[in-house]
Formats: sequence, structure tokens, C-alpha cells
Amino acid sequence: MSGARYDVVMLPGDGVGAEVAAEAERVLQRVAKDTGNELVVDKIPCGGQYYLEHGTDWPAGSDARCKEADLILLGAVGWPSPDGPGPVTMKNGKMAGYSPVIGNRTGLDLFANVRPVKLYEGVSHTISGEARQVWNAKDVDMVFLRENTEGLYVGSGGILAPGGVSQVGTDTRVITRRASERIIRMAYEMAMQRDGAPKDKKRRVTCVVKNNVLFGCRLFAEIFAEVGKEFPEVEQDIAIIDAFTQWLITRPEHYDVIVTTNMFGDIITDLAAVLQGGMGMAVGCNVGADNGMFEPIHGSAPDITGQNKANPMAMILATAEGLIWLGQRKGDAALVEAGKKVEAGVRAVLKAGEVLPADLAGDRPAASTSAVTDAILAAI
Repeated sequence: MSGARYDVVMLPGDGVGAEVAAEAERVLQRVAKDTGNELVVDKIPCGGQYYLEHGTDWPAGSDARCKEADLILLGAVGWPSPDGPGPVTMKNGKMAGYSPVIGNRTGLDLFANVRPVKLYEGVSHTISGEARQVWNAKDVDMVFLRENTEGLYVGSGGILAPGGVSQVGTDTRVITRRASERIIRMAYEMAMQRDGAPKDKKRRVTCVVKNNVLFGCRLFAEIFAEVGKEFPEVEQDIAIIDAFTQWLITRPEHYDVIVTTNMFGDIITDLAAVLQGGMGMAVGCNVGADNGMFEPIHGSAPDITGQNKANPMAMILATAEGLIWLGQRKGDAALVEAGKKVEAGVRAVLKAGEVLPADLAGDRPAASTSAVTDAILAAI
């Protein structure tokens, strides 16, 4: 029992984001009870629905509240625009929900987007419309590190519209030595803490680039080789992005730690979610030197909002990752252990296969969002 107080900012967001955030609060309550810690939740509304009502995508001062928090948990943002196809956008052209997501990443310098990709026993996959166990659970255990603050996401560009007609759209990718070196160094350090790739147990870092064409990728690969000299125990692996996409699916057991630039990382981590059972199992950890924001990757899913159908496992696993991260930062072993127990609870429910959400149930009866959380809490 550590008896510490931790301030948690909860950003429920839109659609099922708010629903899975509520399940994460239940987990936090259980962890507080088990550890003796006080986990104080500060809930901040945000996203497209909030923008439609208030003209801003989160309340004034929310950025400061996030900065002061010990831990940030994000549900999901994005809501269909009532004026046409696509999500609600703000007057500046950015998606409503930009502030809590991209705003926090840049404002809090959350330079590392860490995406663990594990296949849990009991999870099957839908390939070509058929449920198949394509990969063995032991073959999929990797982690992606995506640079999170620059690349194509710096917002350098625009649309030229002479006469009011859009004619030219530009986006400038920015790759710097500072940002590249710190994400690459984190990748090597993480490899030193892991047990190696499933296939051969070798500590390996794979750098995913397009350095046969793009100058920014050439710089990224150059820095990857430089930093790698400090880690002789780790094997260096370079993969061209287009070839990597098929290797990822055909030989996932080869991969241990993968590091790449912002846009490439955004794309290939969603592809990697196929390896772990879909977006309902995918977790995103946005971390920097002082702050951390943890989220599921599945989006707001307006089509099932309010139906108690969403898979809460990604949000619960994101909460577990956040607890482990916070416990390690604060030297709170009880909090670290609690985070591991939460993940173990998810693992146990999946292995039993009796209480599964709709996206994982296949031909079996699907359990509701709240029922899945009930089962996880019981397993803990």
C-alpha cells in the first residue's frame, strides 16, 4: 500500500470514446482500492460533439490541466459533420478534437508514440471474411516507436485557391536530427529491456524508411546507424516501407522493436493491429520526458455509439500501460504491479473465451461493453 495521490485527466471525447473511458474509470477505482492510492480523475469534455455545442474542441485552460496531470487517458475523438461527408472541422480547417490529440502531443512534447503489438491467446482474426487463426500467439510480440511531433504532422503547407477554386495542396515533411535521435535512442534502449524477437530471441531494432527516395529518410537512417554503434548487443535492421508492409504480415516473428517517422508510423501501426485481432485491441502510448497520454486506437465508432457494443479492451490495456508508466516514473512498485495485473486480467478473459466483445466473438454470442469489463475485473 503506497497511499499516494495521483491526478488523472480523462478525455472521453466522442462516441464510444466516452463509453470506454467510463470502463477505464471502473478499472482505476479498482486499482485505487487494491493499492491504497488515491487516483483523482479530472474529466475534460472534448471532440467534435463538444465543438458543435461550444465552438471550441475543449474548454479553455484544458492544456494547462493536462500539463499538470500525472497521467492522461484519452477515449477517442472525431464526429461526423452535419454539413457533409467527413468529420466535424473547426474554422481553422483542423478536425474538431485536434487540441486534445495533436495539441497535447506537440504542446507536451510527447515525442514517442509507442504501440505494443501482442497477440493474446484466444484471439482469432477475420481474413477475407473468414475467421482464421493465422498466427500463433507466440509469433507476435513487437513494439513500434513512431516519432510523434514532426514529419508530415507539423502543419507546414496549405492550399492555393486562386479565384476561390482549390488548385494546389502542399504538405512539407520536416525531419530533424534532434527528434530523430531521441526516438531512435529510445528504440535501442527498449530493445535492451526486452527478450528479443519471437523467432530467434535476438534483440533487434528495425528502422522503417524510404531512404532510396526521400532525403528525410536518409537522415533518419543515418542517425539510426550512428546511435546503433552505442548498442552493439542490438542487431540493426533497415526496411523500406513498402516492402516492410508485406514482411510485417508474412513474418511477424522476425520483429522485436520497430522505429520510424510520423506518417509511416501512423500507417504501419494500424496495419499491425491486424496481427493482434484488430483495432479493438490496439493501444497507443504518447510519452515524453514529463507527461504521458494513453489511448485506444479504434476511433469514436459513431455507428455503434450508445449500444454498449464497443470493445473496452484497448482502453483498459491503455490504462494498464499508463499505470505501469506512471508507477515506474514515481517509483511506485504497487502501481506497476497493478498495471500488470490489469493486463493479466484481459489476457485471462481472452484465453477463457467466454465473455468476448462483438469484434472478437465471431460466431459466439457477443458480450456487452460493461460485461467485458465485469469479466476483466473479476479476473483481476
